[in-house]
Amino acid sequence: MDPTPSTFAQAIAAQLPRLRRYAAALAGNSAVADDLVQDCIERALSREGTLRDASRLGAWLRTILYSIYISALRERQRRGIAIAVDELADDLALSAPRGDDGAVRDLVRAMATLSPDHRHILVLVGVEGMSYREVAELLDVPVGTVMSRLARARERLRAALDGDVDQGLRRVR
Repeated sequence: MDPTPSTFAQAIAAQLPRLRRYAAALAGNSAVADDLVQDCIERALSREGTLRDASRLGAWLRTILYSIYISALRERQRRGIAIAVDELADDLALSAPRGDDGAVRDLVRAMATLSPDHRHILVLVGVEGMSYREVAELLDVPVGTVMSRLARARERLRAALDGDVDQGLRRVR
């Protein structure tokens, strides 16, 4: 076995910071995010041959990670949620520094009220800085769909931050 990492592995390693940010924003928990990234990298390395365009490595990795995330959500819905006490130590909402007045905690809780699709679009545009066209290509949807999903996601997030989740859902429908 060759001890030097392949070019493909090095390219994946270069994507890790963005992938970790993306996973943390989706999951809202750093331990779960780390698991998502690890599963994503493992799957990507085992399926290197399926990447058609090396210039789209980041998008390909985010697609894999999102697929793993959605599968985990579905599995959790089937079997229910069990939370170990030690997992709470890595919860982003609980790890805000004192004196923060809960702004980070409020944002994490508000993001948790959004559907996975809405969190996904907010993270891609707002955190990752992707253009509407890039997101549309990644999700394989029209640009108009990205724009409308983003508008609904922002409105629901705003309503959740204002403490009016039910009102935000009525306004946006």
